[in-house]
Amino acid sequence: MARYIVQRLLQGIIVLLAVSFICFLIFRFTGDPVLMLAGKYATQAEREEVRIAYGLDRPFYVQYASFLGNALQGNFGKSYISQVDALDTILERFPATFELALTAILISFVAGVSLGVIVSIKPNGILSRFIMAGSLGGISVPTFLMGILWVMLFAVYLEWLPPFGRGDTVQIGFWRTGFLTADGIKHLILPALTLAGYQLAVLLRLTRAGMREVLSEEYIKTAWAKGLSPFRVIVKHALRNVLIPVVTITGLSFGELIAFSIVTESIFQWPGMGNLLLVSIFETDHPVIVTYIMLAAFIILFINILVDLLYGWLNPKIQYD
Repeated sequence: MARYIVQRLLQGIIVLLAVSFICFLIFRFTGDPVLMLAGKYATQAEREEVRIAYGLDRPFYVQYASFLGNALQGNFGKSYISQVDALDTILERFPATFELALTAILISFVAGVSLGVIVSIKPNGILSRFIMAGSLGGISVPTFLMGILWVMLFAVYLEWLPPFGRGDTVQIGFWRTGFLTADGIKHLILPALTLAGYQLAVLLRLTRAGMREVLSEEYIKTAWAKGLSPFRVIVKHALRNVLIPVVTITGLSFGELIAFSIVTESIFQWPGMGNLLLVSIFETDHPVIVTYIMLAAFIILFINILVDLLYGWLNPKIQYD
């Protein structure tokens, strides 16, 4: 187990180095931040002063080596716009994005797996056909359109839920949460449903396919013949063997929701990392963009390692020696 974890960590470090290098390579040839920092009316001399002050006059490999050295110390540079540490700027928005992604993935996992089991037990029933038709809609409808439809229904026509913002929050140490206020939870529902729609449909169809295959196995027929309760047969014997691919997709989806919920955050004006990334791209704020991508890559790698370790718990036959 320890050897496996070390191998995965080394692989993760290599991936992070590759991601950072590709980011620097792209930004090297896409736009000059000096034009934005100095202003469009700045003279050539003023632009050169800015270039020297930010170290942008140095060769690419020197800038990259300097970035890596600073990154190892937790210093990713300052935002070109706000002149605030780039990592602090992103981490300030992280709680909002994390809570949104966590709520969305819990909704999609619980509802997707539950509905997938129901559909697999009675695949030809009217309810099952209705659920499968709904899942097809969840996969087909774009996220931005789904968000707009939720806003029109629950915020405009019914006036049950607020259409945008995060609502009231509570500061606990460095973490600002909306889970502890009723207003915060009300503001969370619509964006979480929007973000969960596609993932819920995918997990539902994946669970259904796996359950239909497992329910036809001989050991399941033997369990029924022994007179075991339906709950024990379906949940303990069948569902547990289906959960490995479901957990894999859930882990990957959770990382993606944290890192790339840009569209949903824009629709609902959610003050998360996705909104920050969008603004940083428009303003050519390279330090924030690179820091964001590095943090997103780290989160996805970390979640993938946790998912791999969960395999051993779901299936004791899996060994990491």
